[in-house]
Amino acid sequence: MVLTSFLIGLTLALAATFVLVVRGIELWRQAKRTGKRLTAELESFEERSARTERLLAEAELSSEDLEAAVARLRVSRARLDVLLGEIEAARRRTRWLRVLVPLR
Repeated sequence: MVLTSFLIGLTLALAATFVLVVRGIELWRQAKRTGKRLTAELESFEERSARTERLLAEAELSSEDLEAAVARLRVSRARLDVLLGEIEAARRRTRWLRVLVPLR
């Protein structure tokens, strides 16, 4: 009776050890797969963040170019306003010639 109980206990202990080893191996493999996926996702995240930084730098340069273009446009607009004013002044000064010279 004691021997039978000992053998049953030994068998259960060996079976439990076998199940523990199999589950430990499964856990190790799962951890390995998870580590690879996590590493791949981190690399993908780093690539996307690097791309985002590059795009932000390009946007900043474009913004600076745009500000420079707006400044040039303001100067050109001021010159145009001066020229339009001069044309209007010339038209006012030469309005009396329209009576003498037909334009059409």
